[in-house]
Amino acid sequence: MSVRLCRTKLRHFVLIQEMNPYLATLFTFLIALAFLRLMDFLAHRGVIESKLSRKIIHIGTGPIFVLCWLMYPDLPISRWLAALVPFVITTQFVLVGTGILKDDAAVKAMSRTGDRREILRGPLFYGIVFIAMTLIYWKDSPVGIPALMMMCGGDGIADIVGRRVNSPKLPWSRKKSVAGSLSVFAGGWLLTLFIFAIYVWMGEFTSPLSRYVLPITWIALGAMLIESLSFKDIDNITLTVVSALLGHIVF
Repeated sequence: MSVRLCRTKLRHFVLIQEMNPYLATLFTFLIALAFLRLMDFLAHRGVIESKLSRKIIHIGTGPIFVLCWLMYPDLPISRWLAALVPFVITTQFVLVGTGILKDDAAVKAMSRTGDRREILRGPLFYGIVFIAMTLIYWKDSPVGIPALMMMCGGDGIADIVGRRVNSPKLPWSRKKSVAGSLSVFAGGWLLTLFIFAIYVWMGEFTSPLSRYVLPITWIALGAMLIESLSFKDIDNITLTVVSALLGHIVF
């Protein structure tokens, strides 16, 4: 099958789903929920450790969600329906974190130490940021996607690399390492470029991919610098906000 035929079939599939924003919301919710429950299951069964499952959720949920935006039509209600997905999942985080809803698998997958109250920090802020970025920027702006991907691919990979690669500590932040900071740049840059490539390929962004490389690079550098500072528990917010502000400057 030729590349052109594959692209035509994929676009045809997306356009079919675009006819119904409610169906797109249902698909988005099912896909996101399936990914989260898979990670919960693997962590609860001990297939992967809790810290790793937490970071896989951190890295993977965002790109999945942003790619699902392509199913939505260009209607005012679309961004609100899309934002409903992280809102529902974030509400679940609150219920589990406060103890109202008992979900040991979710606690094991999303907490560092097994304390359910940890969900009310990083994971909760993660969900709030996604709701805000969806409503403010949506898929027709090149600003929101890099901000989210820097948080997912940058901050998420930094912890994994920083713990596994021996490298010097940063002089201004002794808890951060050179390897971790470089992985913020590389992870955020690559993940953003990957999402942009798909958006350009699908015709959502009309400029060529080369037009976005330099702006993404500047945003990744800014994300690397802000992540190198010690903003405990609120780095999901600081990293995303700074990346969005940079996006307004470079795009």
